[in-house]
Amino acid sequence: MYNSKSINRRSFLIGLGGLTVSQLLIGCTNNQQTQLNIQLLKGSIPAQVVDKFRKTLQKQVQAKFVPLLQIQDSFKQLQTWQQPPKSDKDAGWSRLIPFRQSQKPELANLVTLGDYWLKTAIEQQLIQPLEPTQFKHWSNLDSRWQQLVTRNDQGFLDPQGKVWAAPYRWGSTVIVYNREKFQNLGWTPQDWSDLWREELRSQFSLLNEPREVIGLVLKKLGQSYNTADLNTVPQLESELKALHQQVKFYGSTTYLEPLITGDTWLAVGWSSDVVPILNRYPELRMVIPRSGTAIWSDLWVSPKGAAKEDISSQWIDFCWESNIVEQISLQTKSNSPIAKNLKASDVQTAFASLLLNSREVFDKSEFLLPLSPENNQQYENLFAKIKV
Repeated sequence: MYNSKSINRRSFLIGLGGLTVSQLLIGCTNNQQTQLNIQLLKGSIPAQVVDKFRKTLQKQVQAKFVPLLQIQDSFKQLQTWQQPPKSDKDAGWSRLIPFRQSQKPELANLVTLGDYWLKTAIEQQLIQPLEPTQFKHWSNLDSRWQQLVTRNDQGFLDPQGKVWAAPYRWGSTVIVYNREKFQNLGWTPQDWSDLWREELRSQFSLLNEPREVIGLVLKKLGQSYNTADLNTVPQLESELKALHQQVKFYGSTTYLEPLITGDTWLAVGWSSDVVPILNRYPELRMVIPRSGTAIWSDLWVSPKGAAKEDISSQWIDFCWESNIVEQISLQTKSNSPIAKNLKASDVQTAFASLLLNSREVFDKSEFLLPLSPENNQQYENLFAKIKV
C-alpha cells in the first residue's frame, strides 16, 4: 500500500482558473431529472469547459460539479461513502433528534483521483471498474495511460485486468530555478546530475518524498523510478548520501517560497505547483530533466455503488475531445493523455517546455507505480537513514 502521507500534492497552488462553488452548484431540481454528480479537483477543469458540456445535455439532465481542494479530500470522500451507516447504539442521543440524524451522503458518479492513490482505492474497494467500450475516444489515449489504469483487484498493473479510471490530464516532477543566480556560472540546470555540482551546495530543496528523491537518484544512475529491490543498485546509497550533503531542506508544500524570496536557487517540485507561478515571477525557469522524470496523472474514478449513468461516459468522452483537450491543457497548464498538436505560438513561453515536451524525454519518464509493502519499506528506510 502507498504511504498516505506521500503525494498529498498539487493542492495549494492549483486554484488558478478553477471553478468556484457558485459556478458549479445548481439549485433544487425535480425528481424526474437525470442527475450527474461530479466531484473534481479545483482548478483541474476550466469553468468554460463545464459550461460547454452543460449546453450539450438535454433539458431533463442536471449536471452538478463540486470542487474539492485536494486529491486527499477526494480519497477521504471515497472512504466515507463506503463506511457502514451508524447503528442506533452508535448514534447515541442524536438518534432522538431528527435534524441531527446522520444521513449517508449521496454518491457522486465520478470523482477526481490521482494515479498514486489508485492502487489503494482498488484494494480498499472504494471504486468500481469503468467500461471502456462506452468511450468513443478510448482508442485515442496513449497506450501508457491505458496500461496505467488497467489493473487487477489488488491494484497492480495487469494487461488482463479491469479498467479502473479515465485519465484526463497529467504533469511531471520538474526542476525550477532562478536564472539570475546562474548568470555568472556559465551553465543552467538541465538534468538530475546537475544537483551534485559543487556550486549548488546548500542552494536547493528536494521534495520530502522517498519515491521522488530516491527515484531521481536511480534515474541519474540509469535505473528506473520503479526499481523494486534497491539492493540491486550498489552505488545508490553513496550517491544518495552525496546528494543529501547538497540539499538545503526537504519540503513538499512550501518549497517554492524560499526560491521566490532568493533563499534558494533551485527547487525540485511538481509541475502543477510550479507552472502557475512562472508568469508572476519571470526570473524563474522550469526544466524537465533530460534523462526522464516522474509523471503524475489526474483520473476520473467511479465510487463503488455509484449509478453507472451513460451521462458519466459522455463527460469522460467530452474531456477527451480535441478542442476540449486543448482548452484543459492551456487553461490549467497541464498535459493531456490524448495526443494533441499544440503549436508553439499557442503556448505561453513560461510553460512551453511542459506542454511541448519532447517524445524522447517523455519515453524516458515514468509513473510512480505501486510496489510491494516490503519494497516500499525499503524506500522509506533508506530515505530515513540518509537524512539522519
